[in-house]
Amino acid sequence: MRSDAVKKGMQQAPHRSLFHALGMTKEEMEKPLVGIVSSYNEIVPGHMNLDKIVNAVKLGVAMAGGTPVVFPAIAVCDGIAMGHVGMKYSLVTRDLIADSTEAMAMAHQFDALVMVPNCDKNVPGLLMAAARINVPTVFVSGGPMLAGKVHGQKRSLSSMFEAVGSYSAGTMTEEDVEEFENHVCPTCGSCSGMYTANSMNCLTEVLGMGLRGNGTIPAVYSERIKLAKHAGMQVMEMYRRNIRPRDIMTKEALMNALTVDMALGCSTNSMLHLPAIAHEIGWDFDITFANEISAKTPNLCHLAPAGPTYMEDLNEAGGVWAVMKELTKKDLLNLDCMTVTGKTVGENISNCVNKNPEVIRPIENPYSQTGGLAVLTGNLAPHGGVVKRSAVCEEMMVHEGPARVFDCEEDAIAAIKGGKIVAGDVVVIRYEGPKGGPGMREMLNPTSAIAGMGLGSSVALITDGRFSGASRGASIGHISPEAAVGGPIALVEEGDIIRINIPQTKLELAVSEEELAARKAKWQPREPKVTTGYLARYASMVTSGNRGAVLEIQK
Repeated sequence: MRSDAVKKGMQQAPHRSLFHALGMTKEEMEKPLVGIVSSYNEIVPGHMNLDKIVNAVKLGVAMAGGTPVVFPAIAVCDGIAMGHVGMKYSLVTRDLIADSTEAMAMAHQFDALVMVPNCDKNVPGLLMAAARINVPTVFVSGGPMLAGKVHGQKRSLSSMFEAVGSYSAGTMTEEDVEEFENHVCPTCGSCSGMYTANSMNCLTEVLGMGLRGNGTIPAVYSERIKLAKHAGMQVMEMYRRNIRPRDIMTKEALMNALTVDMALGCSTNSMLHLPAIAHEIGWDFDITFANEISAKTPNLCHLAPAGPTYMEDLNEAGGVWAVMKELTKKDLLNLDCMTVTGKTVGENISNCVNKNPEVIRPIENPYSQTGGLAVLTGNLAPHGGVVKRSAVCEEMMVHEGPARVFDCEEDAIAAIKGGKIVAGDVVVIRYEGPKGGPGMREMLNPTSAIAGMGLGSSVALITDGRFSGASRGASIGHISPEAAVGGPIALVEEGDIIRINIPQTKLELAVSEEELAARKAKWQPREPKVTTGYLARYASMVTSGNRGAVLEIQK
């Protein structure tokens, strides 16, 4: 056992004395030590139930012959962090989570791990850590929130943010907004649409690192507790068979994840997190090949904010595995990839059935023949920008308009809510990238304000920051290179014409090469917005959005 390094032999007598101080029995010390990474806290709605999930995992581990030991991971609620300085601290926690989990697991020599995440950065952070540590590991999330109901219609957090925009436009009263406020988030769990948390929990299933239902069983269902017990039992089976994360999270598994991402219409943030996970297994994930996957992968689901269905509906329709089964009809998945079940993908999904063709479209009748995400390139984004194509209305698939340029999110929001943005405009928000932000803030407030003010079918937004999975419309993020390093987005001037062509995956600034070169010659780097603490260290090491904003020592 790996944990023998801290349990066996005369040299380890001091170590054992500390286990005795924990109240651990000799019998417990003789079993494999299973670390349970608990993301429980009392500030994130998706994490407030994780104490119950963790207790269920502990039971499962103990029933299967292991000794469970819990240690924590931090978590940020993106919704609460949204629209202020707190959002600078969201993406950056992904690497803190990975680093601190690696430190705890290596320092204490656990034989196996069960990761218990739920919301946005915990899932990719713990997947990154799992790849580094490479001991048998199973994931079980806290599950999605049930959809809310307002005036008899299902609603979610994206509706809430858009309601604020409608209030600014004068189309909703304060009482209307309060009705949304009190009813859109009715239970604990990760927010109920196909936002980042649910996207990554679903993709964890596809990667093979979570059991069936990990991404879709609602947080308040007792089935979630049973799933957690089974996860605890399954990690012991993986331990006995020595099945490890790097046996599961292969290049082929990541390609499966990208394919299902397209079919589900996941958050654009997946195009930050999949490259970061790939980086941990030594694969340089070029986001532009996502278009090759998208070109042959039909979009089968329109969950909120793209459509009127929610995670509970996807669960009842058969979940992620049912979506995967549809994709096998066109031979779009590698079915030989190993999973935490000890079986291959093909074996896992062989008997799955699509129980609701309104929620999961049959592959013969997709929402579109192409996938839910697209990577746009051109002279404005030489290394790419990402858009959730499935959440863009038809009128905005091709758009041309004047740039309205803002050097921070707050200025853009003020202009939108102040009525200064009009139909046809292209809002540009820059110096909000990984280095420039620092921290690559999500832009849910401006996208929601645009939608809420009735401009969603006539105004585009581009940024070197990123978007919440709750954003919809022609919202193009991750523009790379970012403004802070002198990328072309830093050279855009007020009134410049920007051309967007999503079907052709093009993003162009209608300015001559000579003029851009002249602007580049005059451009000067900005002083860093933050010079102390973790954000300053992060900004000094973070790479571009097209590389997943991974941390590297700068040479």
